[in-house]
Amino acid sequence: MKVWFLCSLLFVALTDWTSGDDDGQVTFVSELSSKPAQKLSKYGWYGNARLQRFHIPEETAIARWLFSVTKGHSFHCGRHNVTIYIRWGAPPVINPTGQEFPNTTLWTPCLSLTLPVISENSTTFNLSDPAPGDWYVAAHLPEDDGRIEQKGFPSCSYFFQPQLSVRRAVDTPVLQNGIFLTQTAAPDRPARLKLYVPEFASSLSISVAGCSSEEGTEMGNCFLVLRLGSASLQQGPITMNCSGFSCSAALSNPPWDTWIRVVIESTRANRTVTFNVVSNYTVGCKPKSLGLKADDEIFKLHGNSSYSNSSSSSNSSLLADTGVFSNKSFSWISQLLGSACVWSIPVLYEEVDVLSLRFTPVGGANVSVTNTHPTLLTYPLHAHASGGTLNLQLTLNSTNMTLGNSSSVVACLSTWTPVLELNHSQSCRTDLFGGYGVAVNASVPKAVVRLPFPQSATWYLTLQLICNSSNCGNASVVSVTPEVFLSACVEDCGLYGECRLLRSYSYLYAGCVCKAGWSGWGCTDDSTAQSYSHQLLATLLLTLSNLAFLPAIVVAVKHGYITEASVYLFSMFFSTFYHACDQPGIAVMCIMEYNTLQYCDFLGSICSFWVTILCMARIRNAFKYTLFMLGTLLIAMSMQLDRTGLWNLLGPILCAILIMVIAWVRKGVHRRHCYPPSWRRWVFYLIPGVLCALIGLCLYTFAETEDNYYYTHSLWHILVASCVVLLLPPKKKNREKFGWSSGWNPELELETPGLWIHSL
Repeated sequence: MKVWFLCSLLFVALTDWTSGDDDGQVTFVSELSSKPAQKLSKYGWYGNARLQRFHIPEETAIARWLFSVTKGHSFHCGRHNVTIYIRWGAPPVINPTGQEFPNTTLWTPCLSLTLPVISENSTTFNLSDPAPGDWYVAAHLPEDDGRIEQKGFPSCSYFFQPQLSVRRAVDTPVLQNGIFLTQTAAPDRPARLKLYVPEFASSLSISVAGCSSEEGTEMGNCFLVLRLGSASLQQGPITMNCSGFSCSAALSNPPWDTWIRVVIESTRANRTVTFNVVSNYTVGCKPKSLGLKADDEIFKLHGNSSYSNSSSSSNSSLLADTGVFSNKSFSWISQLLGSACVWSIPVLYEEVDVLSLRFTPVGGANVSVTNTHPTLLTYPLHAHASGGTLNLQLTLNSTNMTLGNSSSVVACLSTWTPVLELNHSQSCRTDLFGGYGVAVNASVPKAVVRLPFPQSATWYLTLQLICNSSNCGNASVVSVTPEVFLSACVEDCGLYGECRLLRSYSYLYAGCVCKAGWSGWGCTDDSTAQSYSHQLLATLLLTLSNLAFLPAIVVAVKHGYITEASVYLFSMFFSTFYHACDQPGIAVMCIMEYNTLQYCDFLGSICSFWVTILCMARIRNAFKYTLFMLGTLLIAMSMQLDRTGLWNLLGPILCAILIMVIAWVRKGVHRRHCYPPSWRRWVFYLIPGVLCALIGLCLYTFAETEDNYYYTHSLWHILVASCVVLLLPPKKKNREKFGWSSGWNPELELETPGLWIHSL
């Protein structure tokens, strides 16, 4: 199916290239992009979603995604629903489990598709006139049931592969401002045009007039549909039905410094319409120019940096339209801009760390806001910054002025274009894009907005003083502190979460991993949170259950197995403190690094099985201790490669059992009797010990979930320790209490070392 899809798309691309001039207006070509298949996971947090990024070029007429899901095994797993999300400009913000978001965190649901899968399935999604830029696709399986799957066992696995084909125009006509252009439109061949909107444009209009038809009927009636803008799923283009002699579509706040698409098509079947189209934009307000005179103020920017005492490793660049100025020249520029209709404040852009940016007004943290015209700040966000959280904190500085209860400072944070007309009735949005509005006053002096995964675009913050009365009294100019910065996660995921950096090829983004039953985007949803007593109980069970190894240590020492007892002591110690450090809540104690404790715990557990089974084999001491050392080294190597693999546990156990069976069979054949010969040894020790081991392995492999982990794993500790007590063989008759052979003599060893070796 995939080969057929690729071949068909290649055929379409070649066909479009050779026949692109048939419509007489634009030429279309096709492009194809594909991503490797990735294994899907059940959703527990954002890291379980598989994120892919696609780029749609300018002037794309049609985008078509093919989403394929295949099963990675042959056995039956039932039906599963794969959820797919699509978003333009930033990764999709999803909430499949319906959990709470942190306070003041705003987000917009994105388009989602559900694909039922039994063995394999695929679906397509078509989008006409998509917005150019980066598009993000995320997919995951249903919510995680909490079952802990051991690595190495076969499980239900599904692989997701998205592919994208686009058809774009390569010679789209350009609409010049105020210049008429004659075009022809048909139902199956719309007229496609584009126009450029410069910065500080306040309005845009597209007018259609002079319609005529080749059929000669209904002269003057246009019967056209005019679409202005692109489709971004969250917001569609402006649509206008033209049924008279002329029509027009207008945008009050068009996007700045970008190309806008215009599509005009006929609404009558088998009717081609020829018409004239013209565009007009107006620049209603822009700041005054400071000229080209360069100052040496750029060298004073170091003092304005919020990290001026740190090293110069962070890249800082000034992104402003009005020039660079210092605190000393701020009053002079304020006077210069006093007659302007907008104050454009330059902003310092600082890259602090990965997914960590800080924007600082060059004139200082405080910004002056007046009621006569808006104050504008610009914050560009590139594609690599869209994987974090954009934070806006607006604080009213009312220490040196009085702001009445009827007055407030209104702020609007928007993308692509600012909203320069702010009042109580004007919404914080434009015709093509939405915005986020906040307000501060004397009673509410602080406002916070958090935007997870902000769109990669230029963001604008507009500030203005709004007074209910005709004048603002003594507070005609107020001072506010706009703090805008990009962080990886919302408040670093709080006390019960961990902010993790994720990667999809070269793209970086972040997500919160919650613990102790907390959930939500920022780990602030306490609907299933564990209480402190519950956390303390889990910690005590998982740590104190390791004391069950004390009887095993005592029995090993009593039987003279000092090496085995030291391994049990090592395992008990590190298992106790590893689980004390591994707890998800606040009842945690770490005496070493977590990775070191985990490694030692896994190593000690597997070595305990290894030495116990070899001890049961009753082989010669020289051979046994050689296997002890060789096996421990191999186990240590395998733990370094993959310590969570199930076969790293089962492999040494099966090898040791094989050695034990060979030794027992050899002894039984030699003695012509079953080994061990005592039926009491089988009934009271070996069979109960094997049952304890099997029950423990079944609990560890199949029964553990995130909810019952603290008591099932504690039971695993107790069963393993009981297994060791029951399976350790009795003391050899020729052994003393410290495990040395009764015939050993140090003087004899020094004189005749070969005899001592032979006695082993």
